[in-house]
Amino acid sequence: MKAVLLLAASLLLVFPTVGLTENASLNDVVETLERPFRAETPRGEAIQDFAADFSQLSRLASLDREQRGHGRVEIRFQHQAGSSSPLTQFRWEYDQPNHQEIVSDGETLWVYMPENNQVIQSTIDTTREAQAEDPMAFLTGLGNLSRDFSIDWADPNHDGKGNYLLQLRPRRVSALISTMQITVDREAVIDLTRKNLSGQRLPIIASSVTDPNGNTTLIEFSQARINRGISGTSFRFSMPPGVDVVRPTDQGLGY
Repeated sequence: MKAVLLLAASLLLVFPTVGLTENASLNDVVETLERPFRAETPRGEAIQDFAADFSQLSRLASLDREQRGHGRVEIRFQHQAGSSSPLTQFRWEYDQPNHQEIVSDGETLWVYMPENNQVIQSTIDTTREAQAEDPMAFLTGLGNLSRDFSIDWADPNHDGKGNYLLQLRPRRVSALISTMQITVDREAVIDLTRKNLSGQRLPIIASSVTDPNGNTTLIEFSQARINRGISGTSFRFSMPPGVDVVRPTDQGLGY
């Protein structure tokens, strides 16, 4: 469950090797990743919202076990005056391995597990307090990744399609993130380096997080649609009748 919220999300896949058609600097790739999500980026070059299909592969190191999942995600960023981090709203809907919904309006987080007839409800502040350096910061801090992480090339630094691979390490010790890899769309890098444009496409193709115990969660995005004006109603959770509602205390989130 915690891994789901990482989104944050990251690519360890290796495709058949082909030659890169263009080499970009590390700064260019990081700028491509951050710029669409900064508060000061002009509206026509910023990403206010996106929707995509996703697939997930989680590996539990201690049990040598894998679990696959897939579903749909919607995310909306609302920048607020005087803040470098936007209010981030999201909805993750899993079809596999089990139906599950993870929804936040930016203030409250709901995790609905129909199989258990249960909804876990907490405030975003409680979530952050209960988990120091919560990986949800990856969602709210996309425009400031280099502030929160040291970023370098992964090895190798590109996949077989010419997309760029970055390796990130949190600047402060985290109980949930040891390293993160992000795959950056080469076409988004070309948009920036050749046309000085951003926000024309989602720059993140995939993300992979490894925790200090060696567990990994890979999330790949496909069919991304950006700036479609996703309504705020998408991020309001309607409580199903008869479900048990669990409200975690400050002793922990309970999942």
